[in-house]
Amino acid sequence: MHPLGKIVVAGLALVVLGGTAYGYTNLRALDEVTRDSVIDADGETKPGEQPADGSLDILLVGRDAREDNQGKPLAPEVLRELRAGANGDDLTDTLIVLRIPNGTKEVKAFSIPRDSYVSMAGGKGKINAAFGRAKAAEAGRLRKAGETDKAKINQGALTAGRRATRQAVEDLTGVKIDHFAEVNLLSFYEISKAIGGVEVCLKEATKDKNSGADFQAGPQRVAGADALAFVRQRDGLPGTDLARVRRQQVFLAGLARQVLSAGTLADPGKLSDLIDAVKRSVVLDDSWNLLDFVGQMRGVSGGGIQFATIPVGNVDYRYDPANPRATAVQVDPAAVKAFAASLIGSPAPATSGAPAASTAPAAPVTVDVSNAGPKEGLATRVAGVLRDKGFTSRATGNSDTRRTSLVRFGPALAERGAEVAKLLGGLTTQQSASVPAGHIEVLLGTVYSGPGVSAGGGAPAGGTDEPITSNGVVCVY
Repeated sequence: MHPLGKIVVAGLALVVLGGTAYGYTNLRALDEVTRDSVIDADGETKPGEQPADGSLDILLVGRDAREDNQGKPLAPEVLRELRAGANGDDLTDTLIVLRIPNGTKEVKAFSIPRDSYVSMAGGKGKINAAFGRAKAAEAGRLRKAGETDKAKINQGALTAGRRATRQAVEDLTGVKIDHFAEVNLLSFYEISKAIGGVEVCLKEATKDKNSGADFQAGPQRVAGADALAFVRQRDGLPGTDLARVRRQQVFLAGLARQVLSAGTLADPGKLSDLIDAVKRSVVLDDSWNLLDFVGQMRGVSGGGIQFATIPVGNVDYRYDPANPRATAVQVDPAAVKAFAASLIGSPAPATSGAPAASTAPAAPVTVDVSNAGPKEGLATRVAGVLRDKGFTSRATGNSDTRRTSLVRFGPALAERGAEVAKLLGGLTTQQSASVPAGHIEVLLGTVYSGPGVSAGGGAPAGGTDEPITSNGVVCVY
């Protein structure tokens, strides 16, 4: 079975956010949560400290693992109930950063698509591979050094994988991760059941044998294996992985509402089940003082979380000439850093060694933007994005349908065309003598997911511009 996304860490983070509603006594029960040394000692956020980058940042990781948080394989009967095969890769299929600006009660959550193609330890690759690479390398190093204790090797390898994932996210986003939380298949299953399910809404009925998804259109409540299928489904959705990211976001928003509602916090049985599920299956960094965190987060409500996705470029990026069928999601680290910084109102980190290049055109150039896909109004929104960057830009209606996006220009505007392609998330470029002098043409394909798709970062093809918050239910594909 294709390794599919497994959300999420939400149970723990949201139990903590709602902690003050049921008091410190119950929260202390979470002291039994598994801990790991994920955050560098010199970078730990001390109790009561205001992070220097202006925001407390928490990395939530959902790992594609058929084992518990101690590395023990899940029983076959459990895997059958989860509708998961016995084999799973060491991949981080869900990566969400919670940004909590200093002095505010606004929580900004943003997703990083698992197939984002990035630079990381061991060379470029998909960001979800950072965990497995580091885990395998550390296990090999320990064995070579003479370690024979399997438990020690496994724990050392897991720690290395978690640290590598944290580092890859920091390198891509420019965000210093202050805390880390991880769940796997079983954790998500148990947490969603403990709270009695989550309300979601689908625009269309859908069925997928790989994930086990079989849902009707409209509002519904999902829990356990069905909830797992809801956030795992990839095949048959417009935008595939990016559509799944949006699924994860609406589920997490619903989970926030449910956990922070009186129906959960005032129900001793549900609350006890939720705490037990978190204790059994969640892994936290060992520097996270939960009681202090709850004090900092006093006043956050279920409606106070907003969700977005990092800006992305070509979602059908053929990154390996030797294997043209292999695809990834192309991302521009500079655009991602600017996006992440904008969530707390601070400037994007400066690039060392050279001043930032101006995005305003040096000579008169008109950018003609046409829509080659089904998203209504997309060309107009993208043209607006380019005008904000200093270009003269106009929407020119629809063009022949194409899957991927393209920026075309004459030889005299090669540099400017490359600039436009970069601003829109790293689109493919092409020199063409048919483009009128002084013009650059942008063709927005069906899988375009860069700036202009939504108010924040990327969004899946066929998706909606309606923002996702924990304040209400948003229907998705």
